[in-house]
Amino acid sequence: MCFDELGKRMTDRGHLAHPRQIFMLLADEVDDFIAEPGKFSATLAEREADYHELYELDPPYIVNGSAPALSTWRRRGEGAAAPVQVGDVLKGVAGSPGEATGTARIMLDLSDPSLLEPGDILIAPSTDPSWTPLFLVAEAVITDIGAVGTHAVIVSRELGIPCVPSIADATKRIPDGATITVNGSLGTVTIDALP
Repeated sequence: MCFDELGKRMTDRGHLAHPRQIFMLLADEVDDFIAEPGKFSATLAEREADYHELYELDPPYIVNGSAPALSTWRRRGEGAAAPVQVGDVLKGVAGSPGEATGTARIMLDLSDPSLLEPGDILIAPSTDPSWTPLFLVAEAVITDIGAVGTHAVIVSRELGIPCVPSIADATKRIPDGATITVNGSLGTVTIDALP
């Protein structure tokens, strides 16, 4: 609340373009900003422009190695993922062993967990502990990103269900309602039928 008020006051005095620009300050700059706010105006505006530019980028998923140059990153919503066809085999990481066939259920968030029914295959961008109750219903789990030590794999192993993480753009490529076969031992997902 104090930074919201400070942002309003500094905007009224002409040192900020808008009150939320105050949040572009670094922690060790606050005292200097209060003493001499004018010397930060250009820096804060530049940081805000950089923030907005970075916000529009879709960061690549990297397990090993270094990040590619920012100029190569896709912009959010750019470059639609290629849809799958019957017979396609998508390759990910062998996470939790076993094989299961079921109906693909794309879940981007936990807003309506009732969409997942027993026997469905959960497909999510990634998971964390709040997703765990859904694993009790799922026949198998697929994630867009992840590796052998991620939440989805650990929980799937504990429950004895197949899991294939790191199927790039699975939530965009596999249509909800498709019949798919998940092989967690091989790290593959086969498209058996489209809705």
